[in-house]
Amino acid sequence: MSEKILIIAPSWIGDCVMAQPLLTLLKQRFPDAHMTVFAPKWTLAVMKRMKELDDFIENPFGHGVLNLRQRYQMGKQLRSYQFTRAFVLPGSAKSALIPFFAKIPIRTGFVGESRYFLINDIHRLNKQQWVRMVDRFALLANPQNHTSEQTPNPVLYADSKNQQQAIAKLSLSAEKPILALCSGAEYGAAKRWSVRHFAQVARHYHQQGYQIWLFGSHKDAQDADLIVQQAGVGVNLCGKTAMDEAIDLLALAKIVVCNDSGLMHVAAALQRPLVAVYGSSSPIHTPPLSEKAKIISLNLSCSPCFKRECPLGHTNCLEQLKPEMVISAIDEMLQKH
Repeated sequence: MSEKILIIAPSWIGDCVMAQPLLTLLKQRFPDAHMTVFAPKWTLAVMKRMKELDDFIENPFGHGVLNLRQRYQMGKQLRSYQFTRAFVLPGSAKSALIPFFAKIPIRTGFVGESRYFLINDIHRLNKQQWVRMVDRFALLANPQNHTSEQTPNPVLYADSKNQQQAIAKLSLSAEKPILALCSGAEYGAAKRWSVRHFAQVARHYHQQGYQIWLFGSHKDAQDADLIVQQAGVGVNLCGKTAMDEAIDLLALAKIVVCNDSGLMHVAAALQRPLVAVYGSSSPIHTPPLSEKAKIISLNLSCSPCFKRECPLGHTNCLEQLKPEMVISAIDEMLQKH
């Protein structure tokens, strides 16, 4: 009998992208498996661009919300799917409740929040050995035999039909080369390169014949407007695209410049040449997973601090990272790819 696998997905876009190699490895281990993902609504568009997945169930529970009774009801409903295995990627106890209530026989995950009775195929994580998050997820596929060299890079696919519909809907054109700017970072300001730096990069490449598209959520729209104003060029798409449209339009970019963000991981998985700017976070833990990515970081003594806001009040790790450094990296990537 073929396996029926339930994946309990993370809640962040970038983490979902980094989970894709696990799906690839599971398909290698269980070639005939039917795989279903349980994921929040805002990540489903990303999960639907992973060819390994067969079915999608929306996770209705918000960040930090327990709702024990509702989780029991959801798990009870999932019993009819007759899943044979579950892989629980988040480390929280509440994330392991659904497969437990669904009575899935084999429930795989790391120790997490002392969830010993919820996970029955439990693994301990050596964080010093497994530094990259992508390797930690991939380890769950076959922990006895896995090495980091076996972890493939994430892959997302673009939908050409949806891509053309998005171009028409937003009155865009792909005739000229596209520089995509992703100036947001959901985690906090200490991960966001400055508006004026992005604007300088936009001006430079507009003069080279590029059109400038700015991607992000509605939360990023104000900063994107400022970039367009200061640069005098650009199309602000922040908050104007659904996630699937953003994926397909981002796939058209000749080069992408981004902060350490979910869209950075999406661009990397789409195999777009990209330059990633790092401030308070670490490229060792969550790098862009692509041979076509270049990381720019000043590696100051105070970074990475992993804070949402700069604890020293100056954000020098990003302020002192000048546009000329990024322009040089872009030119290098364009020459290579």
